[in-house]
Amino acid sequence: MQLKHWALAAALLVVATLPVRAGDDILDAIDQGRKDYQAGNLSAAKQQIDLASQLIGQKNAESFAKLLPAPLPGWKAEKAQTQVVGAALLGASAASRDYANAKGENVNVSITGDSAMVMQFAPVLANPAMAAAMGKLVRIGALRGIQNGDGDVMLVVNNKFLVNVTGSADAASKLAYAKAVDVAKLSKM
Repeated sequence: MQLKHWALAAALLVVATLPVRAGDDILDAIDQGRKDYQAGNLSAAKQQIDLASQLIGQKNAESFAKLLPAPLPGWKAEKAQTQVVGAALLGASAASRDYANAKGENVNVSITGDSAMVMQFAPVLANPAMAAAMGKLVRIGALRGIQNGDGDVMLVVNNKFLVNVTGSADAASKLAYAKAVDVAKLSKM
């Protein structure tokens, strides 16, 4: 009986040390796409690579969701939502979260990446004169953002990610939520 327990423990130890690679849907799709390409089946190869791209987008969106702020004092938050739009529609990975307070005011914080549209918007924020034409310039950590007349806040992180804070709450609340986004971690992605 003791021998069976030792054998089971040894088997579990071996399984626990197997590489994480096993069952990685992204790598499986890439590998299948490579095989299909080498076999000359370009349509199947494209479908597999498109699948891998969508799966990577989903993983990015899930990472963005983890960077959305916890509710500030006096506020409650809904569960974060994620979305991935394929390259055919300019592509984007996004996460957003809704917040509400007892007065019925709301704030929505979203992070969008993997989008050519974000990269085209980045130069606007890089130029203070152009950015100021869109609203009041505000500091979010070391970054420059724009707060428009409705108090909504926009900022671009590393020319790759757009953080957008909107809602019915006052400008100060929206700015507080913009400052609560973990832009330091986002900039390292």
